Amino acid sequence: MKVDVLLGLQWGDEGKGKVVDVLTPNYDVITRFQGGPNAGHTLEFNGEKYVLRSIPSGIFQGGKVNVIGNGVVLDPLLFQQEAEALAASGHDLTKQLCISKKAHLILPTHRILDAAYEAAKGSGKIGTTGKGIGPTYTDKISRNGLRVGDLLHNFDEKYAAAKARHEAILRSLNYEYDITELEAQWFKALDYLKQFRLIDSEHVINNYLKEGKSVLAEGAQGTMLDIDFGSYPFVTSSNTICAGCCTGLGVSPRNIGEVYGIFKAYCTRVGSGPFPTELFDETGSKIRQIGHEYGAVTGRERRCGWIDLVALKYAIMINGVTKLIMMKSDVLDGFDTVKACVAYKVDGEETTEFPFEINEGIEPVYVEMPGWNVDMTKMQSEDEFPEEFNAYISFLEEELEVPIKIVSVGPDREQTIVRYTEE
Repeated sequence: MKVDVLLGLQWGDEGKGKVVDVLTPNYDVITRFQGGPNAGHTLEFNGEKYVLRSIPSGIFQGGKVNVIGNGVVLDPLLFQQEAEALAASGHDLTKQLCISKKAHLILPTHRILDAAYEAAKGSGKIGTTGKGIGPTYTDKISRNGLRVGDLLHNFDEKYAAAKARHEAILRSLNYEYDITELEAQWFKALDYLKQFRLIDSEHVINNYLKEGKSVLAEGAQGTMLDIDFGSYPFVTSSNTICAGCCTGLGVSPRNIGEVYGIFKAYCTRVGSGPFPTELFDETGSKIRQIGHEYGAVTGRERRCGWIDLVALKYAIMINGVTKLIMMKSDVLDGFDTVKACVAYKVDGEETTEFPFEINEGIEPVYVEMPGWNVDMTKMQSEDEFPEEFNAYISFLEEELEVPIKIVSVGPDREQTIVRYTEE
């Protein structure tokens, strides 16, 4: 068996949680391979809305194994809040959820460091969510991190050393803080965390594959936020691309199967950083309003723009995408025309290659197409799609050279249309 991977191809917020939930019935094991609690995956079904931050989106389908992989950074306090909210809705996680011993812990001082570093940047802020993700990955790479497995081995001593190191940095930044209450809550949350199965996830997942179990790996954020290939330095601190699945779960490249790439019918971005197709006009506001484009975790307004095919082709190439999934098609239902960026104009010259750096000097080159002006939210199959929407899909498939397998026409799991019957 292979590990199928599901990724965001834009700047995150593409709707990965809903798609994982829809695909889960086809898999035995659902995993999360990177990122931290700054990424909120929103799912809606049976009239209820759920936001998952660290827990895999397969948790709502009974009888499935869910694994938080070693590439994830975990805040025990935020994890407890998330897990208890799900338990209150009738989902017993202790039987379904396993946590890698090699996943790194977000400490209370990591959150303070995050705020201190952002304050020190002044006008050059990255726009982080302040959850401590960056400083935790920094400690991981500098070989100073604490891992879930450390809870079982001299943890108090290791924690004291890490805290002292962080406090020295905070003193050097002249940053005032008080973590007394946060730290007390955090330690209580550690006891809650110990209720779950703490596993050597690389062995467990590879053994599942040997047993013929099917595995789906869920990424957080999006390709354009990848630490190596995204719009650096306005990126996250982990590898959000397909290769991150191998390092974030401990599976070999030859064990990767299908790669599902998720994108919106338009484009959004949260926080600072370049965004070539951003719309500052009424159209951008209309997309935000119709699409409810506000951060699932932070509530921040998402910046909105037309679809960027230069960035999307780049993301497809980097990830080796085999099937595309288009989300939020219904948000564009009420537009007379829709646009797609097919090239960038850089210093007066057109290019279809994603450049080393994208900045304010980049001018998007658009193709304009007729809109469909039809409410698609009640549609059950692609046979009902309006001609103009089919033309939009055909145009995208021709440009991207990968089939669009699934089209979402609303937030509910039922509003998901699978195209092309498999042979």
